[in-house]
Amino acid sequence: MATDTIVKQTLVYEGKAKKIWTTGYEELYISEFKDDLTAFNGEKKSSEAGKGALNNKISTELFKFLNEKGIPTHFVEMLNDNHMLHKRAEVILIEVIVRNIATGSLSRNLGIEDGLILPFTLVEFDYKNDSLGDPKLNDQHCLILNLVKDTSELDYIRYMARKINELLKAFYAKKNLTLVDFKLEFGRDVNGNIILIDELSPDNFRLWDSESGEKMDKDRFREGLGGLKVAYEEVLNRILGDK
Repeated sequence: MATDTIVKQTLVYEGKAKKIWTTGYEELYISEFKDDLTAFNGEKKSSEAGKGALNNKISTELFKFLNEKGIPTHFVEMLNDNHMLHKRAEVILIEVIVRNIATGSLSRNLGIEDGLILPFTLVEFDYKNDSLGDPKLNDQHCLILNLVKDTSELDYIRYMARKINELLKAFYAKKNLTLVDFKLEFGRDVNGNIILIDELSPDNFRLWDSESGEKMDKDRFREGLGGLKVAYEEVLNRILGDK
């Protein structure tokens, strides 16, 4: 298949960070990465020129890495700076939160000391529903809402989340970056298989410089620290550094 002939056709979804388009192939979609920035369930909004392209490039490198490690993902190819070709997938409406270090909402909601290294990897589920504020889910909620077929699918998602975490923790450690926590999304491909989808970028990952503790992710926007694009560029440069 000549991917240079694949073009966007119909817009099927627009979210906070991406637009999703159909192509001339039923099994393939195109994601267009936007420069928009949002936080606190859309209450804080801005834009940073070039942010979308950085997220696309970072996601591309991480999807390639995970594919090489045997993780099934939707990634096919980066078409250009802001567009990624990927498999069509039915989104599972569960945001999978993976935490290695306590910070953010975990510290606020449970009073756990910010920066505390957790005794084990914590995997949480949030309901992917903006109108409800993405509430926390337990396994029974997931079944009642018909988000999965049975508990074995939740077990598989947890297993994959932890496996991805171990791979990315080690990957980032070599780049002098600490993987604090991150959000993953999964979907079903055209054959019904559960695969990793969405993006893998500092919009969805908390990354701290391993020596200085400097935040290299969207917390720079959330907390008004500035320098978001510079931080994202540094993350990309470190990822590409050994290539």
